[in-house]
Amino acid sequence: MKTKRSTQTIAVFLAGLMLFASCKSTTMIISDPPGAKLYLNGESAGVTPYQYRDTKIVGSTTDVKLVKEGYADFYTAFSRNEKADAGAIIGGLFLLFPFLWTMKYKPTHTYELIPVNEED
Repeated sequence: MKTKRSTQTIAVFLAGLMLFASCKSTTMIISDPPGAKLYLNGESAGVTPYQYRDTKIVGSTTDVKLVKEGYADFYTAFSRNEKADAGAIIGGLFLLFPFLWTMKYKPTHTYELIPVNEED
């Protein structure tokens, strides 16, 4: 009887561990050339390359702006719906709310900046 309870406790602990580890998603934001100022959702975040991580739910969008002297400002966005997260899917089989984190970001997002023609 004690062994059964220990096994259940371990199973719940492992499911919870998978669940909370799966809530976080990470992506590397890279610009070509590197060293661009990075703004995420309108706020300064640093310079590229930049490792971004969050715990947003599936479908959440992050607005990106890259600024570098001599290059046109670059605007884009990425969403948390780019890659399936097996850990969150398995965790979702035990509890329903982990399905909110079943998708994550691609490992990298690379953006090419366009030089500004200074003759104009």
